[in-house]
Amino acid sequence: MKIKSVKLREAHEGSSYASFCSILWDLQAHHLVTASSSQPTIAIHDPLLPSHPPRVLRHHRDGVTALAISPNSTCLASGSIDHSVKLYKFPGGEFETNITRFTLPIRVLAFNKSGSMLAAAGDDEGIKLINTIDGSIARVLKGHRGPVTGLAFDPNGEYLASIGSVGTVIYWELQSGRTLYTLKGVAPDTGLDTSVLNVLTWSPDGETLAVPGLKNDIVMYDRDTAEKLFTLRGDHAQPICFMSWSPNGRYMATSSLDKQILIWDVKRKQDIDRQKFDDRICCMAWKPIGNALAVIDVMGKYGVWELVVPSSMKSPTEDIPNPQSRNSNGLLFFDEEEDQELGMSGSLSDTGEESHGESEPPSRKRLRRQSVIDNDQHEVVYDELSLLPKGEPQRKVHRVNREKMDKEKDALKTMMAFRPKMQEAFQPGSTPLEPGKRHFLCYNMLGSITTIKHDEYSHIEIDFHDTSTGPRVPPMTDHYGFTMASLNENGSVFANPCKSEKNMSTLMYRPFHSWDNNSEWYMRFEGEEVRAVALGSKWVAAITSLNFLRIFSNGGLQKHILSLNGPVVTAAGFSDELAIVTHVSDCLPSNEQMLEFTLFNISKGTQVFKGRLPLTPGSYLTWFGFSEEGQISSYDSKGVLRVFTRQYGGNWLPLFSASKERKSGENYWVVGLNASKLFCVVCKNPDTFPQVLPKPVLTLINLSFPLASSDLGEEALENEFMLNNLHLSQIQKQIEVTAGEGLDTTSLDDDAFDIEAAQDRCILRLIASCCNSDKLVRAIELVKLLSVEKSVRGAIQLATALKLPILAERINEILEERLRNKTKLSNAGLPSSKHDLGVSNPCIATERSQILEPMVPSSSAKVSAPLFTRKVKALDRVKSGKQKTDLDQTANLEDSKGVKDAEKNGGSSHVNCVKEVNNPDPSNPFLKLPNIREGRKDAELSRSKSQGPSNQVSKSSNEETKVVGERASNPFLKSTVK
Repeated sequence: MKIKSVKLREAHEGSSYASFCSILWDLQAHHLVTASSSQPTIAIHDPLLPSHPPRVLRHHRDGVTALAISPNSTCLASGSIDHSVKLYKFPGGEFETNITRFTLPIRVLAFNKSGSMLAAAGDDEGIKLINTIDGSIARVLKGHRGPVTGLAFDPNGEYLASIGSVGTVIYWELQSGRTLYTLKGVAPDTGLDTSVLNVLTWSPDGETLAVPGLKNDIVMYDRDTAEKLFTLRGDHAQPICFMSWSPNGRYMATSSLDKQILIWDVKRKQDIDRQKFDDRICCMAWKPIGNALAVIDVMGKYGVWELVVPSSMKSPTEDIPNPQSRNSNGLLFFDEEEDQELGMSGSLSDTGEESHGESEPPSRKRLRRQSVIDNDQHEVVYDELSLLPKGEPQRKVHRVNREKMDKEKDALKTMMAFRPKMQEAFQPGSTPLEPGKRHFLCYNMLGSITTIKHDEYSHIEIDFHDTSTGPRVPPMTDHYGFTMASLNENGSVFANPCKSEKNMSTLMYRPFHSWDNNSEWYMRFEGEEVRAVALGSKWVAAITSLNFLRIFSNGGLQKHILSLNGPVVTAAGFSDELAIVTHVSDCLPSNEQMLEFTLFNISKGTQVFKGRLPLTPGSYLTWFGFSEEGQISSYDSKGVLRVFTRQYGGNWLPLFSASKERKSGENYWVVGLNASKLFCVVCKNPDTFPQVLPKPVLTLINLSFPLASSDLGEEALENEFMLNNLHLSQIQKQIEVTAGEGLDTTSLDDDAFDIEAAQDRCILRLIASCCNSDKLVRAIELVKLLSVEKSVRGAIQLATALKLPILAERINEILEERLRNKTKLSNAGLPSSKHDLGVSNPCIATERSQILEPMVPSSSAKVSAPLFTRKVKALDRVKSGKQKTDLDQTANLEDSKGVKDAEKNGGSSHVNCVKEVNNPDPSNPFLKLPNIREGRKDAELSRSKSQGPSNQVSKSSNEETKVVGERASNPFLKSTVK
């Protein structure tokens, strides 16, 4: 026999010792994927250009021990010594998620036929079945004693086969998760050498399971009965360490510790070719669309063996079987009735560890399968049995019947397989449990609650960001295993899921300030599990698995029990308000969660608002809470922050999009927000949440609407304009509520005035931009939105300076209309609007002129904890009914001199605009505007050259400037236009 030579090249440099390496083809054989347990990297190679450097994925912290690629080659999974299983997009290699973690290294991964399930196992002994659609753990299979080294899904979708390092093989039934057969000691014991792993594999038609034997051979077992069918025994001098079926199942490649590969004709049970290597081959993969075999050795060298099967024989890709899936959904469909019938049939009572390599009799297998058949199907099955020839093998008869029975259920089960799963309940500001590490039970703008699990208890610590004001809370020993918590300035609440034989869930409240030494209290719920908790000023809330909302006082009095419309997702509290998010229905086929929020006022016992919670399509909720001002806010997995407003009958405004702010490789973990900033922790990929240590650093990011690209090119100003409108509407709503309760609204009035002044500054800048872009209609629209009368006069001066007489005339008409309306109100004995009060009061006019100075926006900054400073008012209040004065504001000598000069020259109403034009600032949008005096000279020159409407407007503007002093003392004086 002619010996061929396969050239190997380095796949992972630096491997100085023998380690287990993996190699895979994708579906179309366009890429080869390799990994080594001695390197934390994954390499994606182009087999057509082997000299080109591969694409390298660097997301694990330790060696990569397992690879698996989904059947459609769109998803790549990797397991590592660092205990994590990660998912990537393929072939791009973009990191998707950490889908699960173990407490010990991973050894093997496997996808089912549909790609909806991923099986993962390793040194932990348990096998995790993971739903790849939502990342949930569908089931954990426990039966091995020792590391699990091999996994294989049955191509027909009914079974999972596993093998351990001690040589035990287990058949698992996917629908019930039960052990069908346990074959002890049928494979070699690999000991502690992790570079050699016991593996097993199903034939492409799903009828035969190949397992390495004890005599340096391959043993074939029957699919349904686990009976030993035949063996492949040849010239291997040492135990088999890997094997791989050809795409059509006619051939098999086996590698051994004797450093050679044999190619077998399975039907003839003899080897047809072989290859000797310098090191043992630990992994192989048949090319899916060609006569080739990819191999990799324990030193990380890989290569492709071309023309594995002689050309005189049938091609390995000819007549590839297409097994009909009995349960194409993998593990997403579990039939509880079938589980009960299985238990009643008694077919599994004698399986398990007593088998000692002996398989269950075929008759028992048939009885077990018949026990799950619906009653109305029995007659059909028996009729079919009677029509089959008597000479037909019983196993074949059974398979025909099984296909007939499952055919009618395939469509329903397939639909159930891909139905998106509803989001599980979570606590805002919490992070997932990581064994051996401290994690957050709660993290908000006030402080954090962290816990770490020890042998039989947990250690809880409560820390406040501002240690000077927050109480010092001693650490707590947790014997209940609390998994959720909430924190405010009054105290903290904790809860755990159902535990112990009594199936009880515990709720505990711990106040920070109390005159009673025994102020902690506990509540226990039998057969009812707490899913979310929240705190308010004088209440504690818990939402349970029975969809009950339970309200307690801070002292532990049970006050209310309400029924919710659906399962809870999360909850948050603020002062007297409690917001709860629940599921409305199952997810849509487009993987959209159907959520609803409800806002309660606990002190009044009322429901304030109820409606749908919007999410970005295909996303799920990751954070929910209140802003510093008490606005309900949400953040989804696509990075969109929304804030609830009562405008338009109650709606959600998108105030932040991570896709526009996010830099490459960054994720935002939201902590809270205020009126203008988002507080978050920036996490580097692949992390989506921070670690407790080192202490997370909060980043402040400006809120901004996802605006379209404007033809003005002033998205920042337009965003500021919309934000000011939002803040003003919120304050006006607060003023209405406060006034309705008979409380003082002075501070809120001042806040509203400050926002109106800032809005006028923003609008004036937008008007300037519209004038420069010849968008005069838009400029008029903006003028009508100005709040202060003096700002309208400033807009007239701006239009005059820019030599836009028609615009100036129209603005002047708007001003005159305002003056007329105000005169009518005054004559009728009604108070004029507060926007124009400052015109009749010189002191207030001076105050507003100073407030309207351009503001330089502050850039975002990073702080280690939230810092909050109260805005210092520009004016001190004078008691006993006296009006405000501008004494404090005139402390600025330059501003005071400007005010006085302006009053001498005809009034203070033009101080702001003249100052902005003549003394430009780098942040002032009026930098490009000509001097007002030069504008006036140009206007006079144009008036002397030609007569027309523009001359009258210019003259009117000049005359209007002259009488400003009179208007300052008399706001009802009308402008005269000649």
